[in-house]
Amino acid sequence: MADIIYTKVDEAPELASASFLPIIQKFAAAAGVSVDTMDISLAGRILATFPENLTAVQHQTDDLAELGRLVKTPEANVIKLPNISASVPQLKAAIAELKSQGFDVPDYPDAPANDAEKAVQARYDGMKGSAVNPVLREGNSDRRAAKAVKSFAQKNPHRMGDWASDSKTKVSAMSAGDFFSNEVSTTLPREATAKIVLSTDGGDTVLKDGLTYPAGTVVDATYMSASALQAFLADQIDQTKAEGTLFSLHMKATMMKVSDPIIFGHAVRAFLAPVFEKHGNAMADLGVNPNAGLGDLLARVEGNADIVADIDACMADRPPMYMVDSDKGITNLHVSSDVIIDASMPALIRAGGKGWGPDGKEHDANCVIPDNSYAPIYDESVKFFKENGKLNPATAGTVQNVGLMAQKAEEYGSHPTTFEMPSAGVVKMILDDGTVLHEHKVEANDIWRSASSRKAPIEDWVNLAIARQKAEGCRAIFWLDANRAHDAELIAYVMPILEAKGVADKFEIMAPREATRASLETITKGENTIAITGNVLRDYLTDLFPILELATSAKMLSIVKLMQGGGLFETGAGGSAPKHVQQLNDENHLRWDSLGEFCALGESLTFLADTKNNEKARVLGAAVDAATQGILDNGHSPSRKVGEPDNRNSHYWFARYWADALAAQGGDAELATHFAPIAQALSDGEAAILSELAAVQGPAVDLGGYYKTDAAKTAAVMRPSATLNAIIG
Repeated sequence: MADIIYTKVDEAPELASASFLPIIQKFAAAAGVSVDTMDISLAGRILATFPENLTAVQHQTDDLAELGRLVKTPEANVIKLPNISASVPQLKAAIAELKSQGFDVPDYPDAPANDAEKAVQARYDGMKGSAVNPVLREGNSDRRAAKAVKSFAQKNPHRMGDWASDSKTKVSAMSAGDFFSNEVSTTLPREATAKIVLSTDGGDTVLKDGLTYPAGTVVDATYMSASALQAFLADQIDQTKAEGTLFSLHMKATMMKVSDPIIFGHAVRAFLAPVFEKHGNAMADLGVNPNAGLGDLLARVEGNADIVADIDACMADRPPMYMVDSDKGITNLHVSSDVIIDASMPALIRAGGKGWGPDGKEHDANCVIPDNSYAPIYDESVKFFKENGKLNPATAGTVQNVGLMAQKAEEYGSHPTTFEMPSAGVVKMILDDGTVLHEHKVEANDIWRSASSRKAPIEDWVNLAIARQKAEGCRAIFWLDANRAHDAELIAYVMPILEAKGVADKFEIMAPREATRASLETITKGENTIAITGNVLRDYLTDLFPILELATSAKMLSIVKLMQGGGLFETGAGGSAPKHVQQLNDENHLRWDSLGEFCALGESLTFLADTKNNEKARVLGAAVDAATQGILDNGHSPSRKVGEPDNRNSHYWFARYWADALAAQGGDAELATHFAPIAQALSDGEAAILSELAAVQGPAVDLGGYYKTDAAKTAAVMRPSATLNAIIG
């Protein structure tokens, strides 16, 4: 096994790797450090899942499973780039591309007709949404802006939209019938197995069996009422029209891969309610599934003049919709994975509460977030900025995050413990001794879910929070609501640990709404705070605050201290990656910023030095920090516009600053001697390298695929400088 595993992923981060990874491997080798890749891309996972459909040449190892074993060992040192959390439309697109490339993988069966198709669907469903992260995250999360990154953002503040006190923008969430209001939770006193059963007048149906929980596990259950959701959505559509704002639905159909596509489908159906009432049967015959989105629906009804005319009439009568791409007519409801709440809401808040409408202009919006579990953080943010005006990045402090996520903690809405009810009845969680742990009376089409958080990860999370607060010495808040069932169980863990360690006075516990207000007040004063949160809030806040503070969440330092002693170093969020790929394809300009990769690399090398007593790796890691600082101080981050420096330019400058730092350092003479000629060559080649990189921009490029690109074509695009390649090798 290599010293460091660098993950092969998807889209813009993977394209950037084609340029950056050879540089890493060249420099690391000088310190005796091996760097290898393992494939966790969507295409790679599909191929690994169906080996019986491939030829010997096409065979793909199951790298995700291998990494899952590695992260449970002290030897793990993994740099994880953001991967696709696939929606069904993305999964189908990847399958179609692989088939076109000669891989005989099966189609995704929407409606399995037999056991074989059900088995295929189940295997594919295991790849949907956040299928990778729960496997790799065998530790809790420590996310923060690196000091160099934060300092640069303060010295070079990004543009913020102005907030008007009379802005009509608001956040709307259900007040009853949602997951928040129906949640029950308990902590198991002993190890137990459980099953989930739906009891109806016709008998019992086992929805899930063989669930195992260690003693001390917090087990939740809740449901969302379909009828309450439908009434809420209909009301919000009417309110939005009356208020003259944009209708915008904000979901997490990638992470909540079972529940949120269903909720999204309800929104599509609600927005086109008159059309479904009139043409529902005809559209069903055409294969329309609202969960697949408006884009799929329009494609299926194309050619049916009556349905298309009624859709046009309905859309004209509805409020204007928040747009993903107004030039192309792609709406908020086209594809469930197009509008991801943790990216879309911070972007709207940063823009002064404005979203893009179908007219290509910015407007106030009704931000519809059906479940009220986490909507309050966005609602309170909107209210805060209406009252106080926009945040000033030049003076703002920072919000760090310590997140509970190890061993699939709080995996809400995910397979295999989330279900759309086939009929009315009572859902029960039944333990092995017959005890009914939780039960809910449900109606047909209600969405029921369970999640759990184990004792060891919870305790590790609290101890990580204590360590981080001691290191930072700043305000620290547990974002827990004593009035929420799940959070109350966590508080019962948190308080005894804090008291036993004698640090209870250094922490506060607040519900998310109050914690949002307190955190915004704190950073507005230029001070820092640590948000100690569960898994979903970890995901949401590590986009919200970085986007406000830094303009992006891709520049965060993200360290997962694995519970068995290894290290997982994540490189930031990839929500904007698809747009970056589109620009590269069209203009041969990649604006992806690898700053997150730079930060993760430095941490990984330092961790390797600590665990393997490799002092050369420590020197390399310190030089990475110097190179990162050089990129920031000298303005060599990628530009957004074609014809200007892009991701490939930043990699050249990183290599140059890295080599300069290694050649200049006095801690390891051997490394200094080795890198002196490399530094000189990179300096002497500056004009030629920059000219070669600039010359390729403008024309469209062919990568040989989107989900599975051609390696040779990608290398040609991402490594176009012969001068640089000759130095790096």
